[in-house]
Amino acid sequence: MLLKGKKVVVGGSSGIGLATAELAKGQGAEVIIASRNADRLKAAAEKLGAKAIAADVTNDESVVNLFRTCGPVDHVVVTAAQLRSGPFKTVSMEDVRATMEGKFWGAWRVARAAEIRASGSLTLVSGFLSIRPRPNSAIVGSANGAIESLARSLALELAPVRVNCVSPGIIDTPIRAAMPEAARREMLAKTAAGLPVGRVGVGDDIARQILAFMTIGFATGSIVYIDGGALIS
Repeated sequence: MLLKGKKVVVGGSSGIGLATAELAKGQGAEVIIASRNADRLKAAAEKLGAKAIAADVTNDESVVNLFRTCGPVDHVVVTAAQLRSGPFKTVSMEDVRATMEGKFWGAWRVARAAEIRASGSLTLVSGFLSIRPRPNSAIVGSANGAIESLARSLALELAPVRVNCVSPGIIDTPIRAAMPEAARREMLAKTAAGLPVGRVGVGDDIARQILAFMTIGFATGSIVYIDGGALIS
């Protein structure tokens, strides 16, 4: 097993985070999942047989306490995203700040607080809006671009710890559950029809790339776009 004897901390109790935790567990890792959603965290931990630690990436002390509890670890994965967007001229500054706080500054806090062993890795998750912008999503694209730049910088500053970033396209995860079901299905079907692969992504698609970043010792400073061909279509 690729991660036997390794300690892996995954931020996220659903979607990409949960899929990553499942893959890591299946490869023999000791998995710790962290989330601020207590109910989802408990359910995910019971499902996986993993340790759960409540943590909020928007809070300095909470992140420090998380890694103080974990101690030295081998791999850390940051999937946290609290995205609030809207038309550039009218989206509230409160929503803009909240998006950066949860997405970018959350990753920053984790990178500073985590004690990652020299042979280990940190994987960040951005999103393809960083290089394929869409109307009404300027703050999300900006946050994603900042995450990708941070990954490259930290690959130098945190070496020999390896730092990489995976940038997903449209993924069918619970983050979209807030949409009305009919609208969600229509959006996903329309997106799938325009992609070369003919479908949208699922959490496992991204989790497999994250697992590769954990286990390929020659990968650092890399940004990989997993988007079903959206960038070429």
